[in-house]
Amino acid sequence: MEDETITRPGDAVPTDPRELDYLYKEADRIYYGFARRCGLSTCAYWMMYDIERAGGAMALRSLTDSWAFSKQTINSAIKSLEAKGLIELTFEEGSRKNKVASFTGEGQAFAARYIAPAQQAERRAFCALPAQDRIALLALAREYTQALAEEFERTEFTTDA
Repeated sequence: MEDETITRPGDAVPTDPRELDYLYKEADRIYYGFARRCGLSTCAYWMMYDIERAGGAMALRSLTDSWAFSKQTINSAIKSLEAKGLIELTFEEGSRKNKVASFTGEGQAFAARYIAPAQQAERRAFCALPAQDRIALLALAREYTQALAEEFERTEFTTDA
């Protein structure tokens, strides 16, 4: 981390979010590496993750709404999961437009081998923190995310195009 100061308890109050940005990027790198070890793109991993959390089936509409990935990236991930035989797409009951992604037998086995253990590892890592720290971490992350959204909403950007 070039030119970045790591703050420690007792240090001056930080005013530069670069270390927080670094930590977010480090978490992304961890998930990227894990997804690759599973043989998936990051987006495909998160689609499998969400489907697993939903009990093995999830409306495509919900998958696209819950992530910041572009619709095209999500569609590519879904197609790759379908091509690998991990999911199948069917129409929602009573619809000729809305589809549901469901695990195939192979997808269930894949989720049991890779996705569920990753979710359990996340839970163990999170629960390794003292209860008050978990509460504080979530509260601060929510507060920071809200403040960031408000700041970006107020920020006017100029383009030279």
